[in-house]
Amino acid sequence: MRRAALALVATVVGLVLLLGFKTHSATSTASPPAAVSAPTGSGSSGSGSSRSGSTSSPSGTGSGQSGGTAGQSGTAAGIKVTGSSVGTQYGPVQVQVTVANKKITAVTVLRYPTSTGRDQQINSYAIPVLKSETLSAQNANIDMVSGATYTSLGYIKSLQSALDQAGL
Repeated sequence: MRRAALALVATVVGLVLLLGFKTHSATSTASPPAAVSAPTGSGSSGSGSSRSGSTSSPSGTGSGQSGGTAGQSGTAAGIKVTGSSVGTQYGPVQVQVTVANKKITAVTVLRYPTSTGRDQQINSYAIPVLKSETLSAQNANIDMVSGATYTSLGYIKSLQSALDQAGL
């Protein structure tokens, strides 16, 4: 009788733990981490259609699909070129570069995964490192950030798309 009671209690505890297990939430609308700022300029032609997806992004759009919109806009400091949106396992990544005199002068990440606390934690350190690497290398041949493989791959693909459009 004691064994039966113990087995029943263990089963109930296991069931409660299983039902309480949280996976990546598809309805989370977390804001981006403070370490990665949202784009401030206008002229971003990279914001595609707004669909509900598994991520939120600084521009408020997130499709999770590869091949989003891309484009260019000119400013006094150079031209801004938006790379294509690259879908990753955790959400889309899209990069915009500012080019002046055939040199990358600024990088803005328009979209990146932010749907979970872990996404925010990873990208709060990965995005600044990727941006710094880009400005140092002046091309898309940069190292990936350990622990942020999917974001790094999406960033590099979107960056290469933007650089191709800019003729670099």
